[in-house]
Amino acid sequence: MENINRLSYLVDKVAVSTSLICAVHCLFLPVFVVTFPTIAATIFGQEAFHQILAYFIIPISFLGLFMGCRKHKNLLVKIIGYGGLSILGLTAVLGHGTLGEVGEKIFTLVGSFAIATAHVRNYLLCQGLDSNS
Repeated sequence: MENINRLSYLVDKVAVSTSLICAVHCLFLPVFVVTFPTIAATIFGQEAFHQILAYFIIPISFLGLFMGCRKHKNLLVKIIGYGGLSILGLTAVLGHGTLGEVGEKIFTLVGSFAIATAHVRNYLLCQGLDSNS
């Protein structure tokens, strides 16, 4: 049981980190490209990087939320977390071709923030349950 708890905590931490990386990339890439134009030629300046991040975040976040929610059964964590995952997944599929540049950024930030918030709450609830055991 101890290994499962450690894995759950690790997955939550990785999910929060990747969600925040996604948000920072989305917000600051234009500034980085203007400041360091060669970044546009790397994977970090390409649309594919954003999609790779999203496809990495979604399964990790799903696993972390599933493991934690199975323990604490908090409905708000499920709604915020899976809602954020849905928003991020839809944004990755639709892209800026459908949503526009601004729309894609807004939906990505909303989804990333929701995922990070749910994982922090998930982590805290799981720690509370473990300390009461």
